[in-house]
Amino acid sequence: MTEHSALYVYALLPDRQGAADGVTGLDGRPVRLAGVPGTGLAALVHDAAPAPFQGGDDEVRRWVAEQSRAVTTVWERVGGLLPMTFNVLVAADPESGRSAEQCLGDWIREEHDSITGRLEALSGRCELRVEITLDRAAVTGGDPVDGTPADDADGRSPGMRRLLAKQREQRERHTAGELADALHATIRRRLLAVAEDVRDRAFTRRTADETGVLSAALLVRHEDVDAVGAVLSEARAGRPGLGIRFLGPWPPYSFADSPQEEHAEPA
Repeated sequence: MTEHSALYVYALLPDRQGAADGVTGLDGRPVRLAGVPGTGLAALVHDAAPAPFQGGDDEVRRWVAEQSRAVTTVWERVGGLLPMTFNVLVAADPESGRSAEQCLGDWIREEHDSITGRLEALSGRCELRVEITLDRAAVTGGDPVDGTPADDADGRSPGMRRLLAKQREQRERHTAGELADALHATIRRRLLAVAEDVRDRAFTRRTADETGVLSAALLVRHEDVDAVGAVLSEARAGRPGLGIRFLGPWPPYSFADSPQEEHAEPA
């Protein structure tokens, strides 16, 4: 295998002339469209060695951010694509003598119907991500257990004070958990009224004092982004301690799989 006998694949998309002009990816590498004749499809790629990119956490985060910028730039130009996760490589096949570009083209031809179907389904759509949490102290008012003095000069032993603090924490967790369950059902139902799909995700930011309500990726038509914001604003109104993170719009990373596949967590 030579130094550039593989292709690093960023996305699959309609073959649009000029869509990748001036765009750079990992480590500033220029990306290009590798068109597949007769299909109307192309892959957004750069030439690479047939080995995954490996490095420390900071370096990987930088690469992921660079990949995201490249994909987002091209997505905004063409209106729809299927983004790949980090470190998707197609290598040449020395046994058959096929180059990496030929191997990639053969696979795209085989999957043509599935790829075009997903592109049509995602055209004009974007991904939003929502994380909603409850601050437990705010939900319960931060009140101590009834009859428990707040200072240390109450004549109670340290062990008793620890026990009462533990009881207060358990009460806060229980109260916040019940409210979170009710809010999850209500907010998810309202989001599904304005989003085409909602997929649960792991929380990326949650403190030890917060109870999770909902963490999800939403597939939304561009014209419905503001409607999602309105649902979240309504949910927050009058609810102390409800925290909402609303991110996007992004290319539909969480929805690029085919309908028949299991829904894998995006990188």
